[in-house]
Amino acid sequence: MSHTAYKFEIETGENGKIELAVPAPAGTHVEVIVVVPGTAESCELAAASASSTDFWNSPIDDEDWNNA
Repeated sequence: MSHTAYKFEIETGENGKIELAVPAPAGTHVEVIVVVPGTAESCELAAASASSTDFWNSPIDDEDWNNA
């Protein structure tokens, strides 16, 4: 099954209500995922968790660790 994704950035209205017209025929089943941006602190933490882990790939450290 193939999927087509669309990204829309909209602001919530009164009581958090959103209205969105999507490019799909009436009656089409769609899945809606709501992502609320976090604080600057949580965004920095998420970016840090996804950063490179190349510093763990050290032959010298591997040798020391394996011979401990």
